[in-house]
Amino acid sequence: MNAIILSIGDELVLGQTVDTNSAWLSQRLASVGCGVSAHATVGDDQGAIEQAIRQSAPRCDYLLISGGLGPTADDLTRQALAAATGEPLELNDRWLAELQTFFAARNRPMPQANRIQAMIPRGARMIFNTAGTAAGIEASLEACRVFVMPGVPQEMKIMFEGDVLPHVRAAGGGAVILSRTLHTYGLGESAIAEKLGNLMRRERNPSVGTTLASGTVSLRINARFGSASEARKQLEQTAEACLSALGSLVYGQDEQTLQEVVGDLLKVRTGQSVATAESCTGGLLGKLITDVPGSSAYYGYGWITYANQAKQQLLGVPPALLREHGAVSEPVVRAMAACAQQHAASTYALAISGIAGPAGGTPAKPVGTVCISLAHPAGAEARTFLFSGDREFIRDRSAKIALTMLRYHLLGEPTPF
Repeated sequence: MNAIILSIGDELVLGQTVDTNSAWLSQRLASVGCGVSAHATVGDDQGAIEQAIRQSAPRCDYLLISGGLGPTADDLTRQALAAATGEPLELNDRWLAELQTFFAARNRPMPQANRIQAMIPRGARMIFNTAGTAAGIEASLEACRVFVMPGVPQEMKIMFEGDVLPHVRAAGGGAVILSRTLHTYGLGESAIAEKLGNLMRRERNPSVGTTLASGTVSLRINARFGSASEARKQLEQTAEACLSALGSLVYGQDEQTLQEVVGDLLKVRTGQSVATAESCTGGLLGKLITDVPGSSAYYGYGWITYANQAKQQLLGVPPALLREHGAVSEPVVRAMAACAQQHAASTYALAISGIAGPAGGTPAKPVGTVCISLAHPAGAEARTFLFSGDREFIRDRSAKIALTMLRYHLLGEPTPF
């Protein structure tokens, strides 16, 4: 089975409202084995909506539309559907009575404009809305079943679960699409793809694809099978194959974050803790660590030492190191980490100093140059990186690479990049 989702509204195409309906619908359709081949967003224009319906219907088994069912002049989905099906709009007396009851119960007269919400194309079926005045519509266009639902997320979800999903589930005969996401950090998409090899063949089921967001390369595994048990078995086998190919490059799955995984590794080592000393990241590393509930069990101290004077006065970095090597150098971050470790009496300490830009770079140390150090019981190690991107990305990358260095140390493995 295959579906296309249309979201209607000027507020969506103008970027004033984020379309969360399509993502939610896709997830629910996948649970009953229905794939989604396209999401489309269309403004409040009858001709554009009609064109989108005509173009989408021949390409899918189910066309799900949300939005444009209100009573105002810019709500034009029902008119567009009528034009696409070639049928006139007709008044549905039952829903008109429901609307009148709705307003009477609130001691309000029903505005004449609301009558349009009781109009549906001839031959279509009215879908009752138990949470609002915008009834849904079920219609057919060639071999495609079209379901039109309100754009209000709460109303759409109730209608979908009660009146749309049962149809799709019955047609699927127990088929499902199960998914899992595995997360990696540090290597690029091409390097990850090379390690996965044939696991990423396009015709493979379960399929394996990669996405990149904020430096995290995620593997998205989708298993499409006729039964949940088979899909689950195949999903597990493919996930294990991916883990075998990538090893410790995978830090977590689904909703897990890098900072949560590092926190879990510290928690199981009773009494171990980490401190931070930050310059260019301005506290971002400490924020990531403390975003995790319960992080006070392993994190108690952090320093933001943006100025050289702060590095000297608060941490105790020797002035001679700063004069000889500069703030962005491995000797200085190694000293920052060691001093933070000593002051906090922590097991580990992470230190970051760099040039996040957009200004401040030199030929020897261009924008994106970042030095990161990890202090541990056996000493302190430091690395220099050159990150490309804007200021926000460089800072984010720096903090996450620091966490990654700590993660590999806790695993007893060298950092692979």
